[in-house]
Amino acid sequence: MTIRSLFFASYRDLAGTGELVLTLSASSTVADLVAQLRASSRTLALLPAAPAVAVNMTYAPLETALRDGDEVAFIPPVAGG
Repeated sequence: MTIRSLFFASYRDLAGTGELVLTLSASSTVADLVAQLRASSRTLALLPAAPAVAVNMTYAPLETALRDGDEVAFIPPVAGG
């Protein structure tokens, strides 16, 4: 299945792009996607093992099952004052 990954702020810097399209097996979860991304490059290896994500614009836990065509946004931590 094809999954569209979106990266923002510091995660965009790690990925070197705002968007990556990956192919995963049919039974993959968000955790599988994170693991594949972390294994794909030295910079993406710096992505947290449990980042905040949104699947199709809804926050989702790592055990969320993915479906073909899903969009997964990686949301970096933010600080405020």
